[in-house]
Amino acid sequence: VQLAESGGRSVEAGNSLTLSCTVSGNAFRYTMGWFRQVPGKEREFVAFIRWGDGRLNYADSVKGRFSISKDNAKRTVYLQMNTLKSEDSAVYYCAASAGDGSKWPADYNYWGQGTRVTVSS
Repeated sequence: VQLAESGGRSVEAGNSLTLSCTVSGNAFRYTMGWFRQVPGKEREFVAFIRWGDGRLNYADSVKGRFSISKDNAKRTVYLQMNTLKSEDSAVYYCAASAGDGSKWPADYNYWGQGTRVTVSS
């Protein structure tokens, strides 16, 4: 399984941005997660979605502002980010877990290389 994120860039606070994660290989039995990390801090859970039944979950810090979705035909998972804040600035990572859904990075088996989001206020 290989994951490739895209879409990160610099935006002003209050704006929106959509990240994409394209999946190569047989990942349809996996749970797909988005995490983010800033220098000096641990990788933080953002959201996950299950390929099979679409069950999803969000971190409290992004609930109501971010939306995770998937397109099976395009083998792509999206993270729609609205009303961005400066504290959303981070490198965002896409990950795949063989489990049913987790907020813990250690439960994810595959990771992308990350895409940087910078939100200026």
